[in-house]
Amino acid sequence: MSRLHLGGGERCGVGKSVFARLLVQYCIEHKLPANGFDTDGSHGALLRFYEVFRLPVDVGDFAQLVRLVDALECRHGEVVVDLAAQTEAPLARWIDAGEVFSLIAELGHVAISWYVIDDGKDSTRLLERHLESLDPHCRLVCVRNFGRGRDFDGFEDAKLGDRIKSRGDFVLDLPALDPRAMHKIDRLDKSFWGAVYNTDAENGPCLSLMERRRVRVFVANVHDQLGRVLRQLGEVATP
Repeated sequence: MSRLHLGGGERCGVGKSVFARLLVQYCIEHKLPANGFDTDGSHGALLRFYEVFRLPVDVGDFAQLVRLVDALECRHGEVVVDLAAQTEAPLARWIDAGEVFSLIAELGHVAISWYVIDDGKDSTRLLERHLESLDPHCRLVCVRNFGRGRDFDGFEDAKLGDRIKSRGDFVLDLPALDPRAMHKIDRLDKSFWGAVYNTDAENGPCLSLMERRRVRVFVANVHDQLGRVLRQLGEVATP
């Protein structure tokens, strides 16, 4: 069994790419075979922070999107797609035209929509729309990013958590990381692994001891939640 991970959220600035990087880091640390695809051709995060994942894909080109299904079949592992803002519509056209989620299920694989939201009204509205249109063959994990807001009353008032759980799906809370540490990671082009474990200044600038500690706790917290969700969605055996 392989899994297609679609890391989206449709809006800019909600933390989609940060979450995709955390998911890729989870695969690396747990020795899960994986491919990563980046839909942001201008400054894609996976292409920038994880050099091994040099696979850009244009969601407007059906021929390129076929590579996602091919990767499921060839790698028997994780296929992580970092979706740029406003890619939901062209991706949906490709999915609907070929009943892609149904095909993935027939092949014995799993498709997961990781939908990242902040605490804004637009995020809640877009999540509602996504939930209403989501194919029943695709699993949903709503990722509430507490690094992009702390007041998710709109989410609670709309009872979106109840609606998601009624599908048998999940809500994951992404904790906030100290903004100074996050900015330093970005400025130094560090992967999360590099941010935690690179300590030799001769090999380039490093985070301070306490910054590394904060990042390590942050990543461990997220990966603990990811592990619980993925186990319920069916772990892929390690090689």
